[in-house]
Amino acid sequence: MIRFLRFTARAFLTTAAALLLVLGLPTLLAEISARNRTSTVDQAPDAPVAIIFGAGLNRDGGPSPVLRDRVSTAVDLYFAGKVQKLLMSGDNSHLDYNEPGAMQSYALELGVPEKDIILDYAGRRTYDTCYRALHIFGVTNALVVTQAYHLPRTLLTCQGLGLNAFGVIADQREYHPLAMQRWRIREIPATLVALWDVYVTRPLPILGNPEPIFTHSQTDPT
Repeated sequence: MIRFLRFTARAFLTTAAALLLVLGLPTLLAEISARNRTSTVDQAPDAPVAIIFGAGLNRDGGPSPVLRDRVSTAVDLYFAGKVQKLLMSGDNSHLDYNEPGAMQSYALELGVPEKDIILDYAGRRTYDTCYRALHIFGVTNALVVTQAYHLPRTLLTCQGLGLNAFGVIADQREYHPLAMQRWRIREIPATLVALWDVYVTRPLPILGNPEPIFTHSQTDPT
């Protein structure tokens, strides 16, 4: 009986260790590869466009604290002369839920001209936003603006799809520790899904007609 229990315990621990390795290794590698491609606003390179990813709305329809930080960071990039345009991508799958519209309203409040704000209403997830930025809006080089915990997966996704991206950290406040823990844990399976999407299945998000941000009459620094 003791031998059986020992064998069972070893088998369980071995399986658990293997599972942790399979689940955690991609996230660790993504974090390592992102270290040299992330910075604060001050140290960010120039790029034609900053991409801002949706992050939920408050009950009143305004941007959540996390989303406000992303937008205000992108606005800082804009006024620092780092980018020419802001591509705001989020979920608008319901009439009463409009992440891009909320982002735009906040950016306008902060002084960004409407002509330099582009809205993507079909950025339901990180993969969709990166894919559509490249294939719908013609973005090939961008600063991606999101919180530090989300940047490794974002960079992995954009780079894997062929969009040259550099990450800008949008952490402008201390987030609740439990929320941060939940977000970091969620990144583990989400990174696995991102790898599967980018390198195996390449699912098509909602598409549509091309809407290039820079026309032939405009100057794209790339």
